[in-house]
Amino acid sequence: QVQLVESGGGLVQSGGSLRLSCAASGRTFSRYAMGWFRQAPGKEREFVVGISWGGDRIVYSDSLKGRFTISRDNAKNTVYLQMNSLKPEDTAVYYCAADLLLSKQAKYEYWGQGTQVTVSS
Repeated sequence: QVQLVESGGGLVQSGGSLRLSCAASGRTFSRYAMGWFRQAPGKEREFVVGISWGGDRIVYSDSLKGRFTISRDNAKNTVYLQMNSLKPEDTAVYYCAADLLLSKQAKYEYWGQGTQVTVSS
C-alpha cells in the first residue's frame, strides 16, 4: 500500500558527500515514521537514522551521528539522507523504510528496493 523508491546513490570518493532521496506514494505519507538502513554483502541490515511522522523526533546510530542527517518534506512525500565525510566502510545498499512506529530495528512494514552507494579510497 506504500511504495518507496530510493535515488541518489552512486560512486563517490572518500571524504565526499552524497544526498539520497526516497519518494513515497500509495498512502498518506505524513502519518508514517521513516528510517534509513544499509546492508553490505555478507552483513546484516543495519539501522542508520530515523525520523518520526511529525519530524519532532530523530533517532541516530551513535557511530554515524554527526556525519549523516535525515530530513523530510511531507508536502513532497519525500525523505532525505545527507551523507558527509564518507568512508569506504560506508559502501552498501541503502534502503528507506516506512512504518507507523519509529524504531532502530529492521521491522518496518514497507521498504524500498535500495540504492547502491560506493565509496572509493
